[in-house]
Amino acid sequence: MSTVAPTTAASTDAAGRRRVIRRAIVAGSIGNFVEQFDYGLYGYMAPVLASSFFPASDHTASVLSAYAVIAIACLVRPLGGSLLGRWGDRFGRKRVLLWTVVFMGISTALIGVLPTYGQIGLAAPLILLVLRVVQGMVAGGEYVGAVAFVVEWAEPRRRGFYTSFASNSCFFGILAGAGVAALMSAVFSDAALHSWGWRIPFLAVLPLCLVGMWLRSRIGETPEFEAATEHGTNIVEAPFREALRSQWRPILVFCGASIMLAILSYTWVTFYPEYLSETLGLPKSAAWLSNMISVAVLIPLLPLAGAISDRIGRKPMLITGAVACIVLVPLAFWVGQQGTFAGAVGSQLIYIIPEFFLTGIVTVCAAELFATRTRFSASSIAYNSSFSIFMGITPFVATLLVSTFGTIYAVWVYLAVAAVLALVVITVFMKETYRSDLAADKFAH
Repeated sequence: MSTVAPTTAASTDAAGRRRVIRRAIVAGSIGNFVEQFDYGLYGYMAPVLASSFFPASDHTASVLSAYAVIAIACLVRPLGGSLLGRWGDRFGRKRVLLWTVVFMGISTALIGVLPTYGQIGLAAPLILLVLRVVQGMVAGGEYVGAVAFVVEWAEPRRRGFYTSFASNSCFFGILAGAGVAALMSAVFSDAALHSWGWRIPFLAVLPLCLVGMWLRSRIGETPEFEAATEHGTNIVEAPFREALRSQWRPILVFCGASIMLAILSYTWVTFYPEYLSETLGLPKSAAWLSNMISVAVLIPLLPLAGAISDRIGRKPMLITGAVACIVLVPLAFWVGQQGTFAGAVGSQLIYIIPEFFLTGIVTVCAAELFATRTRFSASSIAYNSSFSIFMGITPFVATLLVSTFGTIYAVWVYLAVAAVLALVVITVFMKETYRSDLAADKFAH
């Protein structure tokens, strides 16, 4: 009996810890869901929003203006990330993540009550821009903070698997945004949708954020942060400056490795449905549905990708994903040129192959590459200097490239350049992190 009790106690402790980890994943991921729901909704409904907030005389110019608002909002993410990262490293992950979900909900809901260009003129797009800038600043710390929160709670040898659910929360958000956009299009007439129907999903975000705040208030600070800072008594006084001083190598590595994923993902979820409908003539509802199908297929695959990376490492997955970007994306575009629903679905099922190898792995690397005491600040700098900026400008750049060169393969060239850069960075400069100590500096000599 003396050997049974300790074993039972250990099993009970392990089961209890996994329950806490599951709660941490849900609490950490709900903000990502809201952020990507808003981003996906805005992207999918860009043509409707363009007619509401910008002059309707030139449709292409209006859509470009709507995308430009996304780009500008993403450009301020580094500022928001630097502020929130500093607070996250000084006061803890939990406290910062409580406030990010609140501000995200308020700013999104305000878009739902914003007067249109026809009602208040130029003030409408200016106020829209201000609200998107606030969202951008909050989002600059939300995602990396949530990833740090999940990784620091996760079991050391299952970090890739657990973090895949944080990635999945983003795709669930995008899927929900696409689904709601498609539902709005199906339920409302064009006149009603352009007049007031588009406001409903933006307003619906507010109660969801209140649920997120409640969930985050019920989970404690991460064990890794408490251990590294001696329960908050041994913090770095200037974490942003310290991150730039001591973590500049992994920051540059992450930037070089992640730009391709930003271009890959946001060409797919924001630009491509618009291209299918506006350029290839597919009905909007069919374009959105084809995108939703591909996102739904990818979601259950990401935990598998995370589990594989926990066994073989992050670098092999990233290298495979970069090669897939170069080889498979032009094939996906070629299949999509049929202009049919089947072609749209088929092209995006090919497109998600590189997404499988990259998405969750880049996410976990956003935490593993950096030491705990400055992780929030360092990952904010890295993520917002690369992923966030290219995430924001990609729909705009892709639309401009197709308009200028008359072919979607110009977008592939844009992606291929980033993929080649990533291959060099990953193979030459990146160190493997899948079995590393989170508290250590992986690039220390």
